[in-house]
Amino acid sequence: MPSIKPADLDRHLERSLAPVYVVHGDEPLLALESADAIRAAARRAGCEERETFVVEAGFRWDALVANSANLGLFGGRRLIDLRIPTGKPGIEGARALESMAGSPSPDDVLLVTLPRLDKATQGSGWFQALARAGAEIVVWPVEREEMPRWIAQRLARQQQKAGPDTLAFLADHGEGNLLAAKQEIEKLALLMPPGELDHDAVVAAVADVARYDVQGLSEAWLSGDAARALRILSVLRDEGEAPTLAVWQLAEDVHALAAVQSYTTKGTPAKDAVRQARVWGRRAIAMERAAQRVARDLPGRLVPALARLDALSKGIGRLDPWDELAAAALVLAGKPIRTPATVSLV
Repeated sequence: MPSIKPADLDRHLERSLAPVYVVHGDEPLLALESADAIRAAARRAGCEERETFVVEAGFRWDALVANSANLGLFGGRRLIDLRIPTGKPGIEGARALESMAGSPSPDDVLLVTLPRLDKATQGSGWFQALARAGAEIVVWPVEREEMPRWIAQRLARQQQKAGPDTLAFLADHGEGNLLAAKQEIEKLALLMPPGELDHDAVVAAVADVARYDVQGLSEAWLSGDAARALRILSVLRDEGEAPTLAVWQLAEDVHALAAVQSYTTKGTPAKDAVRQARVWGRRAIAMERAAQRVARDLPGRLVPALARLDALSKGIGRLDPWDELAAAALVLAGKPIRTPATVSLV
């Protein structure tokens, strides 16, 4: 079964319509849009009926299998829209899905929508049966560095375009909240004419709908992106978040960085060192870069400050924990403006 990126789905659907589609991942907007595109293609291909099933407690899998074996109400093609919110069909459901995938009806299109799946689930018999029968669309969140291109594509759909600075501004203000970013882009189509968008006009029109978390904060200061780290800290602070989680993440990163640098000093390859330090995903890439960029004695000199930052984050002490955290973040990012009062770098 081909694995199709959401950006390539329209081209695929223009050429052919598979008997089975599986949409899974953890980006709600892209999952919704992918499923909508498949439904529209099914209608164009003559699927005049659409039957929707949501797998909940007490769901009758035998009724679904029997229904899929019957002809549509008017003898025409159907779209069977099956949604499994938990991603766990159970034993009976697994058998039903394997049966349906093993002998798909030539008159029907089966669309199965799932959340993000772990590797074990993707390797299960029922999922592999669906995979062999049709096409898979995996929807992942759009990462920060991919956002300008994604925004440019969206603008092009409404006959608009923007320069690099404007795209970067829109990316900063929509990061982590793709649905809201889409709405802001569509708002530009209503407020501004086709063609090149004026940067100042966009700044005046667009709301800041970005959502940040400590995962993005970790990537920012490990990558040396001081401006992004400060922006995330500012947003978290303005949203009323307590600084304790950000301080905890800083401590985790400093200790992991010290471990990675220790491993590499002994000859361990950087990628293996990062794995041994139990850093995964996108943070692993940022950690590997930080291990090469940051002076090897810096993590050790930051360690004594972590307890004091932790105390400040819990209201013990007179200094502002967010200010001191920002200063420490800039030190780790390699762009210190001042030495934080809680950190001794001498």
